[in-house]
Amino acid sequence: MSSISITLPKVHTSEGTKCAPPTDFILGTWHVTHSSLPLWKGKRNVNITYSLLPADPAGVQKIDDLVQYQAINSQEIKSVHGIDTPTPGNPGAWDWRGKGWLMIASSHWECLGFGHDGGNQWIVTYFDKSLFTPAGIDIYSRNKEGLTQTTVEQILDALKGLGVEDITDLVNSVFEIPRN
Repeated sequence: MSSISITLPKVHTSEGTKCAPPTDFILGTWHVTHSSLPLWKGKRNVNITYSLLPADPAGVQKIDDLVQYQAINSQEIKSVHGIDTPTPGNPGAWDWRGKGWLMIASSHWECLGFGHDGGNQWIVTYFDKSLFTPAGIDIYSRNKEGLTQTTVEQILDALKGLGVEDITDLVNSVFEIPRN
């Protein structure tokens, strides 16, 4: 029996316990090891670094969000930089806005589950459909080597177990992102 607990994104429920990891759990670098998002096809070494920003004048604690990745056949490291603002009334959810020329881009993401895999940590995130991407699911690992196959299977089974066709469809399109 799996001890993995996964919740539905707000778009699919108005009740239930939300996944709200402590901020210090989220901060630091995460490796995106599995995804359903087509934008990661043909990419490798996808990682996200979250850094705490000073609270704004209203006391809102925002997070700097730096995504780095390489194309499969390239040594060049590309990046996407943005700011995550907590979504009011939805703990464990953030609204992302790009920085610089990406300021026109925005998206909404939520934590669906988080935990430990031995000495490793993991987070499952859900991304709402945006102007540039379809809805999607990512699995993050603190370690570049990724999670055990058993943990990945338990996460995917827990997502399917939510019984929502849209989520099951996303799970069925999840692929592993190469890391080296």
